[in-house]
Amino acid sequence: MTAFSTSDKTETTQALPPQDSRERVSQWMKSFQDQVCKGLEAVDGEATFREDSWTRPEGGGGRSRVMREGRVFEQGGVNFSEVWGKDLPPSILVQRPEAKGHSFYATGTSMVLHPRNPYIPTVHLNYRYFEAGPVWWFGGGIDLTPYYPFEEDVIHFHQTLKQACDQHHSEYYPTFKLWCDEYFYLKHRNETRGVGGIFFDYQDTQGVLYPIFYPGSQMDTPAAQYSQQVGAVQGRTWEDLFAFIQSCGNAFLPAYTPIAEKRKNTEYGDRERQFQLYRRGRYVEFNLVYDRGTIFGLQTNGRTESILMSLPPMVRWEYGYEPEAGSPEARLYDIFLKPQDWINWSQNGAHSA
Repeated sequence: MTAFSTSDKTETTQALPPQDSRERVSQWMKSFQDQVCKGLEAVDGEATFREDSWTRPEGGGGRSRVMREGRVFEQGGVNFSEVWGKDLPPSILVQRPEAKGHSFYATGTSMVLHPRNPYIPTVHLNYRYFEAGPVWWFGGGIDLTPYYPFEEDVIHFHQTLKQACDQHHSEYYPTFKLWCDEYFYLKHRNETRGVGGIFFDYQDTQGVLYPIFYPGSQMDTPAAQYSQQVGAVQGRTWEDLFAFIQSCGNAFLPAYTPIAEKRKNTEYGDRERQFQLYRRGRYVEFNLVYDRGTIFGLQTNGRTESILMSLPPMVRWEYGYEPEAGSPEARLYDIFLKPQDWINWSQNGAHSA
């Protein structure tokens, strides 16, 4: 592990963003949306995205793009939004009270894909930027939710994300991977939502990775303990963090589309379909109970259809479901719904697909 200064956050000064920060981030978020939609339409080969533009009375708006009933994707959405206003949502003030009294600006691109074939994982992505007076930060992440997973797919996904992170800092991937495992966790189910990815928030020029500044983190979790060891990453600039966000976004298509291409023609039956619909219920539970993006969107009077487009088109719940021992479904629970070191998986003597 690389050693860093662990100076206290209060001893550092938050540098102001460049004057054209909002225009530059907004432009990139829109071009990123375009890039992702084009790549996904190529994978599906049949359906295209329908765009709905919307405006927010308090300030701002966005472009919602949804694909339905495709050959590969049963439903998927790729949304861009930028909103501004005078009243900060409570979810922000709880975490960053120093933003109180300032007007705010927030922009981001988010995506959720629900494939038709149960052998293709669901995937979620969100990258965002926030300003309120002298307070600003970048946040976001990406995670993979398989139903019938293959080790090589999960390893590829994580290795691609690590390569993007390593371009900017050697501690980004291991730190943000642990944060992802912790954030996308259903406490009431005692299981992860999927196989993780990376997740980060409140990244600014103070560069602090302390767990106290990661909402939801407890001091005794692996994510918190690792963050404490890493300490503060000093010397970053707004430009550094903007470049990091762009690298993360540009890694999406190389990380995900090879998996979709490889699995889209895999044969499946009603058993696999029913299990897929059952596991989609976990996705609904997380998004409606824990997801901060959903909460922020609803608290800022965002477009409800765009906020809830992340929910799957079909889903089922089953009382007291337990997978049969030794079944493919049990393998998901026994291996993939527990945090794993996917980068070193092949050296672990673990199962191979």
